Amino acid sequence: MANTFPKILPSFSSLVFIIMILTVAVAVTTSAKHDSFFHELLFPTELGISQQDEKLTHLHFFFHDIVSGTNQTAVRVAAAPSSETSPTGFGSVVMMDDPLTETADQSSKIVGRAQGMYGSASQSELGLLMVMSFAFTEGEYNGSSLSVLGRNTVESAVREMPIVGGSGVFRFCRGYAQAKTHSIDEMEAVVEYDVYVFHY
Repeated sequence: MANTFPKILPSFSSLVFIIMILTVAVAVTTSAKHDSFFHELLFPTELGISQQDEKLTHLHFFFHDIVSGTNQTAVRVAAAPSSETSPTGFGSVVMMDDPLTETADQSSKIVGRAQGMYGSASQSELGLLMVMSFAFTEGEYNGSSLSVLGRNTVESAVREMPIVGGSGVFRFCRGYAQAKTHSIDEMEAVVEYDVYVFHY
């Protein structure tokens, strides 16, 4: 009898250890399954979308960047000391709230706003880093937006910038924007935009 007890004791300890491991594993699994708000694997159909629902939309409008005057829509908010002497204005940052219109005429119907900022990011050419949202106010796109993040070499005939996301009808979107300068003077730059986006 005295010899039996020591043989049972290691087995009992192993059993307790296994039970503890299983309890921790179940607790972690249950916690990850029910209490985690950080991540969750979903299927697109759970959000009511499928690959067959994806469509390609083309948007066409004009952007009015008004840099001076009483109706100014673009304001420089920061600059480096060397920006004043740089031929490209390198280091300066402009905040904008520019109207988007149906035609090049500023008095034509407003379809949205370009809100965000651009900064002079090149020392050798007029190259802007654009960070902006096209916030639409017209028709079925009212309340929806597209986000642009890209390089705009202003003196190029056509500039292409990525559309990196969107909201509203443009959730999960991807695409690109092409910009062409329509006219430019000391007070205003008018830019024609063609935007192509895949969305659901």
